[in-house]
Amino acid sequence: MSAQVRRRFIWAGVALLTVLMVGSIGYWFIGGRQHSFIDVLYMTIITISTIGFTEIVDMSANPAGRVFTIFIALCGIGTFVYIITNVTALAVEGELRDTFRRRRMEKKARNSKGHFIVCGVGWVGSHIVNELCATQRPYVIVDINKESIEKVGEDTTEEIIIEGDATENDTLLKAGIEQATGVFAVTGDDNHNLVISLTAKQLNPGIKVVARCNETSNEVKMRKAGADAVVSPGYIGGLRMASEMIRPTVVSFLDIMLRDRDSNLRIEEVSIPDSLAGTTILDLELAKYPHTLLLAIRMGEEWVYNPPVKHIITPGSTLVFMTTPEDRSALEKAFQTA
Repeated sequence: MSAQVRRRFIWAGVALLTVLMVGSIGYWFIGGRQHSFIDVLYMTIITISTIGFTEIVDMSANPAGRVFTIFIALCGIGTFVYIITNVTALAVEGELRDTFRRRRMEKKARNSKGHFIVCGVGWVGSHIVNELCATQRPYVIVDINKESIEKVGEDTTEEIIIEGDATENDTLLKAGIEQATGVFAVTGDDNHNLVISLTAKQLNPGIKVVARCNETSNEVKMRKAGADAVVSPGYIGGLRMASEMIRPTVVSFLDIMLRDRDSNLRIEEVSIPDSLAGTTILDLELAKYPHTLLLAIRMGEEWVYNPPVKHIITPGSTLVFMTTPEDRSALEKAFQTA
């Protein structure tokens, strides 16, 4: 509820309390101060609510009391109408706002290209979203849990969120799966992640699917269902804890690299187009990218670490860099136009 709506309800409540207080005090004086607080309050309530029960305070020979009753009735009825109007407007505006927001999100998702779809924005999905955001990669969030969606929406208004079941074809189509680059199946249920993997591959056979697997016994099933990679948070967490014990400096280095919002360095990969096959690392002019460090090059199943500048690039090679999102984008554009 917005602050403006909250203020309107506060003022309506103050007005209603004022009418009740003025009416009760007025009837107390009109009745010669002989009635109890409950009696005069009851008289006020039946007046402003137009119930019409028998009057406790006799008005038959009191014109001033009748005028006062008319005044209280008009004020009370007006206050009730104002409250009911605000409640109705809040309900209607909320529904209309949700409808327009949902349609706007679906339109944005359908128009997206090369984006990633995050199915499930719980404790794993939220970290994926943060990383995609930090590395300036487009994404669409899909979740059936309204509370999770509202929590994400509180952080920013730029998120593209589709509310629905990611195991259904229509939901993934609304998320633009036909134009997407990859799908993260990271709900808390292995069965859901398996069905999401299968559905995603049916709708877009060329898409890459990374699935979360809580039970390692389900890994083979997920791969057969279409998942290109299966990740177990428990397994990764165990490796991280072991690394904290036996190689703390390396872990500290990686943590600082990921948390540094100014440098925003990441280990990235960039595929080399076949048009650059036969050239050397020196010909790529990597010195033009001050925040980029070449770590390795992959040629099929073979890896070359810290390749020399005279290394000849073969078709299908992939370079692995430590770089920033800006330099990565610049490198991808440069290689594409080469």
